[in-house]
Amino acid sequence: MQSETQIDPRDRLRVVLVSPRNPLNIGAAARAMANFGFARLAVVAPFAPHWREARSAVGAPELLQGAAESATLAEAVATSTLVIGTGTLTYRKPEQRVVALPDLAPLVRQELARGGSIALVFGPEKHGLTREDLSYCHLLVEIPTDTRQPSMNLGQAVAVCLYELAARAFAQQAATADAAPPAATSGNLELLAGVVQQVMLAANYSPAPMRDANRHDLRLLLNRMAPSERDTRRILGLFRRIFWRLQHLQTANNPGGRPE
Repeated sequence: MQSETQIDPRDRLRVVLVSPRNPLNIGAAARAMANFGFARLAVVAPFAPHWREARSAVGAPELLQGAAESATLAEAVATSTLVIGTGTLTYRKPEQRVVALPDLAPLVRQELARGGSIALVFGPEKHGLTREDLSYCHLLVEIPTDTRQPSMNLGQAVAVCLYELAARAFAQQAATADAAPPAATSGNLELLAGVVQQVMLAANYSPAPMRDANRHDLRLLLNRMAPSERDTRRILGLFRRIFWRLQHLQTANNPGGRPE
């Protein structure tokens, strides 16, 4: 069995491409990953069905064949403890912390030191990550480009980000002696958000038209709080108990009927 110290830390970073339209861009991203020693690729709802056959994945056909495919971003980042969205601020007003690419490496080293796993998320070529996509991200990293041409080709953006991380984060082994407790995975935070929303519904917290907005804001709040895995389990147990209690009270107030 391979020990923790023998595992390449690059295997704890996954590149996630959300709804890419051009298979050549997927192949270029895979090639860039191979250039800098990264091997974990996930593709979310790709537009073209035959994207694994992209000829632009020069030197990386195995990486492309082994890539994970998922229907949703939530599924792709479920096991990640630090989800990093990418994009420019030209056409969006971010709701999460914004970090310039040169300042990202220390945050990645810190996450590696506490045993976390990282997802680096890139949006579609045409419009980038949506507001809903970004709600799954703990932070947004901005590549410092010229204001006259802020957008980049998908493959180039992947290459620039991975070069920066390979040189400044993964080339330096982070000390683990004073590492913080492991962070909760994105999937467990989403589970917690679901239970909190159940409590909100049971308590008639807000009208139906506000439910999607409340879930969006709740996801952002939990990502900003970044609770540990242990604290997330405790909070989850607390809200499950509250939900059970609310259901019990509703049943008591409606004898012979179902909870409202």
